[in-house]
Order: sequence, then C-alpha cells, then structure tokens
Amino acid sequence: MALVGIWERPFIDVEPFVDTAAFDAIHEEVCLALANVQVSYTGGSHKTMGIVPPALRGDAFVDYGEVLRAMSDAQFEQFCGLADEPAAIDPRRRAELEFGEERSHPLSRRQMLYLKFRFGVYFPWKVYYELVPNAFWSEKSSSEGKDFTEEARRLFPRTVSFVQSLPFESIGSCKLLGLEANDHGTIHRDADPAEKLTVDHFITFCPRGDKRLYLLDEAANTRAYAPSRAYWFNDSDYHGVEPDPFFRYSIRVDGVFQREFLEKLLRINLGD
Repeated sequence: MALVGIWERPFIDVEPFVDTAAFDAIHEEVCLALANVQVSYTGGSHKTMGIVPPALRGDAFVDYGEVLRAMSDAQFEQFCGLADEPAAIDPRRRAELEFGEERSHPLSRRQMLYLKFRFGVYFPWKVYYELVPNAFWSEKSSSEGKDFTEEARRLFPRTVSFVQSLPFESIGSCKLLGLEANDHGTIHRDADPAEKLTVDHFITFCPRGDKRLYLLDEAANTRAYAPSRAYWFNDSDYHGVEPDPFFRYSIRVDGVFQREFLEKLLRINLGD
C-alpha cells in the first residue's frame, strides 16, 4: 500500500516551530528519571490486532495473542496466576477472557516476563512510560479528566515544561516509547486509512535525534525516515523503527493543535 501521508508529504517537520534549546537538558533528565521509575512494555500483539502488513504476518517474531490461544490449560492457569489480581480471573472462563492493551485484563509485569521468557514473545518497546496516562487509543486526543502525573511533574519537570510549551490547545496523552539496544519497532499502523479519513494531531520528539523511525511505502518498497527531532505523521501509514546497538527513545504528545499552528503548517506545506 502506498503512503497516505499528510498533505502529500510523508512527514511534517515541526522542529522549526518548537524551542529545542532544552533538548540536551531534557535528555539528561529523562535518562536519570528512567532509572527511578517503573516502566512497562508495549507492543507484542500487533499480528493479533491485525495492524501489520500482510507480508509480515508470518514472520518469526512471536505475538502474545497467538501464544495465549495456543497455551495448554495448565500453562494458561499459570499465566493467570501471575496477574496483579489473580483472584479476579477465573481460568475456567478462558474463552471469555481478553488480555493486553485496551482489554479487560491488562498484562502484569510478571505476565509479560513469563510470555517473554517461556514463549519467546517479542515486546518491541520495553521502556514504556506515561507522563499523561490514557486508557484507550481512541481517546488519546481528548484531555478530559487527564493531567500529568505527580511523579512525572516531580521527576520530569523540564520535559513537562517543554510539552506544555508545544502548540496544542489541549493534551490528551504523553508517553515515552523506548527500545533496548538491537531491538526494532515492529512495522504496524494505528488505523486503516480506508476507514479513518482524518489524521490525529500529535508531535513526536526525540531529544537525541537517534531513533530511526520510518514510514513504509509497500507499493514502492521504500522507507521514508523521520526528518528531524520533532515531527508529525499520519499514523494510519505503516511505520516502524530500525534497530541500533544502543537504547533509543522518543516522546509522543497527542491532543488538539492550536488553530493558528495548524494553519501555519498548512500554508507552508501547501503554499498560499
């Protein structure tokens, strides 16, 4: 499938419109803070979710949705026993239970480790931290009832200040997505562009500029790489992250852009 993009461009470079002077200090802050917070995993079920390119559905990377379906009853009972609240889960109702992101039973840390160690599940983003928590992907642009956590304000003050300076009318989600050395971000899309005709407003920023996120153009068999340290793209396009021999991260901020900012981007990218 060819790229859909935004205004016929794969990426919109927003670095010229934000103050990146604090990026070095933000990077130092983020690294120290990550040593002091509890992080989680994300990803790991893109095949089950049906959001990977058809050509990659049979690749070697293990998906936890497929693993859960194939578990023996004894293995499933062990898995349920590793939940944060195992008493709330009845393994005998296995056919009714759903586990993972945006499901009735989120995976606990112990469950994720069991899936990784015992079954070889690949979780691409092993350093995942929410500064502004958001429960459902469909609600990531809405700020209703959301704010930075107390921990984020305390341990990431420069980062929070920078995010608050971005040209959003409101912010509904702010999350850090990090990859361990040599891990890659699995190619996926967050929606089907044939069904979702609008593009969500967000800015991804990478203070070190070393996370090689790309968009996959299936039709041309080419990859378009992020142009700068702060950018916007259509997440209904297939995207992934290249592996590198060191830890990398970016922070994604979702919300609603200020009208003046959106109009400025439109003028610059399409002309008057």
